[in-house]
Amino acid sequence: MQDGQTGKYLIQPGGYKAFIPVALPPIKPIKYSEKLRNILSEADRALSRLDGVVTVLPNSDLFIAMYVKKEALLSSQIEGTQASLEGVLRFEANLEPEEDINEVKEVINYIKALNYGIARLSELPISNRLIKEIHKILIQGNRGTSKIPGEFRKIQNWIGLPGAALSDAIFVPPPPEKVPELISELEKFIHQKDEIPPLVKIALIHAQFETIHPFLDGNGRVGRLLITFYLYCKKILSHPLLYLSVYLKKNRSRYYDLLMEIREQDRWEEWLKFFLEGIKEVSEEAIILAKEIIILKEKLLKTLFLNKISSIYAVEFLNLLFIKPIITSTDIVKNLNTSKETANQLIKKFEKINIIREISGKKRYKKYIFLDYINIIKRGTEL
Repeated sequence: MQDGQTGKYLIQPGGYKAFIPVALPPIKPIKYSEKLRNILSEADRALSRLDGVVTVLPNSDLFIAMYVKKEALLSSQIEGTQASLEGVLRFEANLEPEEDINEVKEVINYIKALNYGIARLSELPISNRLIKEIHKILIQGNRGTSKIPGEFRKIQNWIGLPGAALSDAIFVPPPPEKVPELISELEKFIHQKDEIPPLVKIALIHAQFETIHPFLDGNGRVGRLLITFYLYCKKILSHPLLYLSVYLKKNRSRYYDLLMEIREQDRWEEWLKFFLEGIKEVSEEAIILAKEIIILKEKLLKTLFLNKISSIYAVEFLNLLFIKPIITSTDIVKNLNTSKETANQLIKKFEKINIIREISGKKRYKKYIFLDYINIIKRGTEL
């Protein structure tokens, strides 16, 4: 371990060394090599294409709502949560998930935190206050409840293998008394007017937040949420639709290694290349996903037509399935403003042509799943 221009290790009263990062921007200016400039340009273009594709979706809100669930699941899985997309959907539909209910609730909390943060940005900028509010929603009522929800830590934390003691830590973040000052400096940098490209700036912000590690639990999830919040509030995205968790889950070791290389070797450029490659890759995958959903809907509309199931209620029911992929006849009556008899007829017809199937195993109050859609969305979330 050595001190560099990104910070220094200081011996603490307990005899261990904690890392104190210097405030952003980096002391040594970022070198925009040709490769880095090209990756930045490609990431910008991919992000613009994603924003454009979403606007032509039949109902972008439906896609975003499901994509948020996917991100919540992936971000939680990075932290060790063993839940599935179907489990989350079953929980929301008041069905018993196969996984641990507490782990499913962690994913639900992430969804609540993301949606809350996006709504809150209309009245409050990215700030210490917002970060604390998000954190409280994220870990309240779950295994993190004992880790002071919504408050910066008052004791030392560390990063290491499961069960590792402080003396065996891979990385020790700043001591607790330094956290308020460091987070305030980060907040100033977030709002500082400069010439740093937005995608580069959020890469710097994310790395600094993870280095400060201001909470006892949930730092990774909050740090990933900050990426989306920043791009959304800066109007880089008109919809909250860029989530790096699938990329970080796939490249977890490289992600952690690069953060350490920033701290110990000032290797910001390597980190930026990795981060921007992630934005490009995730944007392109989301575009493919959106197009697959458009194709699926067109295919199913054609199937309805060929099977002479082309009433206005049938089309509206298909639209509803993209909002509620686990559904009951009561949902149909309520959302389509139709009779129970019409709802049951629709269910029978959709079941017959394999658009939905029954999953509750009950004689009454049956629930049905729209599996083709879920299978598209859940790609990459398999445990």
